[in-house]
Amino acid sequence: MKKLFGLLIVGFALGAALPALAGDGVAVAELQAAPSLRPVPDVRSGTVLVVDRRTRQPLLYRNEGAVAPIASITKLMTAMVILDARQSMVGRITIGKADVDHYKVSHSRLTLGTTLSRATLLRLALMASENRAAAALARSYPGGRAALVAAMNRKAAALGMKHSRFVGPTGLKPENTSTAEDLVRLVEAAARYRTIRHATTLRSIRVMVGKGRHRHAVTYRNTDLLVRNRQWHIVLSKTGYISEAGRCLVVQASIAGRETVIVLLDSWGRLTRVGDANRIRKWLETRARRHRRDG
Repeated sequence: MKKLFGLLIVGFALGAALPALAGDGVAVAELQAAPSLRPVPDVRSGTVLVVDRRTRQPLLYRNEGAVAPIASITKLMTAMVILDARQSMVGRITIGKADVDHYKVSHSRLTLGTTLSRATLLRLALMASENRAAAALARSYPGGRAALVAAMNRKAAALGMKHSRFVGPTGLKPENTSTAEDLVRLVEAAARYRTIRHATTLRSIRVMVGKGRHRHAVTYRNTDLLVRNRQWHIVLSKTGYISEAGRCLVVQASIAGRETVIVLLDSWGRLTRVGDANRIRKWLETRARRHRRDG
């Protein structure tokens, strides 16, 4: 603490700008923006990448090439591979002991014995980030979980995600890693699937869980608060969180007439990723208005 205080005193004395600190106290790179869009907004996530889909131009970026855990962003890849297998979406799957998370011991409202369609489990995995749903989908994949993970890594390679690795379908393990640059590719690929677009932008879904006389209705809500904000025009959205990754968010949206992909990783405040996304949207809208006025 004394050493850090001393550095701050020296920094102020020299008039030097010290690097920002991420949630874990590690210095992060300076936030950069395309020249025409400066100055940069106050975005606090450790990793930031905003890309114009038409021009492929990075509009805002920080640590975009850093390999990091991606938590439940993983489920976008899981969903694509499951849909590629063309299994019956009305097929019924029962939640079993094999689907329980013993690694992070994450909470789930999908009680053992709950039987739902593959389509419903896919929606729950994507919009509510339900880990047991993702695990059950992986278990019922042709060849099982190992075959699914292998297919996920093949899909990543085919998409040009050169710095990505998947070891499981849920994202609970920090060995599921990628970069913001690779995740732009993932988001754009996932957005080509109508089922994924629909599931990730649902506000809520009500399902029957349990079995027999213990069966009851449960309402699941989208883990991304932005889908309930009418100022957003979202095509696809996915959140993620484990302690090793911080809070994560990927969004494909139309902002001020510009088709945009936003990747935010390593956010540590409970609402930081949402606040950052809103600041980015307002930043792009303000600059679009200024361009129209000056043009």
